[in-house]
Amino acid sequence: MTWLDPDLFLRGVAWRDGVRTVRADPADLARLPWDTGARALLPIGVRLEFLAPGARAVEIRYRAAVPDPADELHDLAHVFALWQGDRCVAETFAEPAEEAVAVLVLPPGDGPFTVHPPQGQSPLILGVRAVGGTLLPAPAQPRWVVHGDSITEGWWSTRPAHAWPAVAGRALGLDAVNLGYAGSARGELCVAEQIATLPADVLTLAFGTNCWSGVPFSAPLLYETVRAFITLVRAGHPGTPLLLVSPLLCPDAEDTPNALGATLRELRTALEEAGADLVRAGDSRLSVLPGRDVLGPEHLADGLHPHDAGHARLAAAVTEALAPYVSAADCRSDGRCHRSGSHRPDGRHDGRG
Repeated sequence: MTWLDPDLFLRGVAWRDGVRTVRADPADLARLPWDTGARALLPIGVRLEFLAPGARAVEIRYRAAVPDPADELHDLAHVFALWQGDRCVAETFAEPAEEAVAVLVLPPGDGPFTVHPPQGQSPLILGVRAVGGTLLPAPAQPRWVVHGDSITEGWWSTRPAHAWPAVAGRALGLDAVNLGYAGSARGELCVAEQIATLPADVLTLAFGTNCWSGVPFSAPLLYETVRAFITLVRAGHPGTPLLLVSPLLCPDAEDTPNALGATLRELRTALEEAGADLVRAGDSRLSVLPGRDVLGPEHLADGLHPHDAGHARLAAAVTEALAPYVSAADCRSDGRCHRSGSHRPDGRHDGRG
């Protein structure tokens, strides 16, 4: 059996640096904070999606490193997980290796199927092939670019497929491209400029919590940063539906001033007001999801990051907020539907369909 090019099956891809999928523009790394650049090397949210008519199993040839202990928080499972629809139907352990093959037995039916690799091992997929049948790329879906911090990256979810962008992406039928950067996402304007260059049918920005802690912001500074960030994103996506999610509940930060005297509650208000003012100024494709009441303390694993049930609850709120825009994202402005066409590995439509 011949190994197939994995690029045909990869989804959630933002950029490439040689053979690797990365989550920041490799030609523009010098402007990024070091922590953003470091997190961007991890293939968060990158997955394989395929149809498998007549196949009994799928084999995945890969290279994987020993994970950094710091990455355990966002990917507790060292497995390749096979999903069919909204169910995990098989898992197989992924041994760190220069080269190895993972085998996943397929359930009855042609699919589509999704395989989530073990993100913390920074796996490089070298090839895929079917056992006893055929492997075909799954139909392309509209691209949803999601930017945020460690919560968006999926920290404390027990599987990559349980992170809220993955859950909402399945619910909405979107190709989720995860640009969550743990410890970062403080409104870096160079990130906004990079997002502006990416193909996207739907956008979500979910940051602000690290503006209370990691790099302290005042409320007026965050207000102006959010306006500037969205203005730069809009340079590349003037009419794309954009959902702005304000910081979620963090009990220890709600009424505690940071080094510039701002509480998380005040920062959240500033972010929401910035979004509302842009809407009033004419951005009719922008909407704001207030994050304060989406989760309760019982949904937080460590007082900040949601556990699986918390990720699911956040995904449900985002799904409800984006649902009115998704049917419009199914078709391009030229009338061609995404689901009937195909995309190149870099996410750009290749003109078929």
